Amino acid sequence: MSKSALEFAIFCIEAVAQRLHLPGNRVYDMLAKQSDILNTYLIPSFDVLHTQSKQYIVDDILSLMRERGVLS
Repeated sequence: MSKSALEFAIFCIEAVAQRLHLPGNRVYDMLAKQSDILNTYLIPSFDVLHTQSKQYIVDDILSLMRERGVLS
């Protein structure tokens, strides 16, 4: 994983945590351990996603979390 992709992943985790009012480590667990969204979607889609707005990215992640049953 490139440094840019790692920084993007951290940005995503913190932005989602902020929106959900949850600690970053809890959101990391949801994205990496409970659903694998981090490795199957965020990192592979980095080139496209990092060009989008923060709101779009967070909304997209939350939608995927709901779809995968990590968030109700």
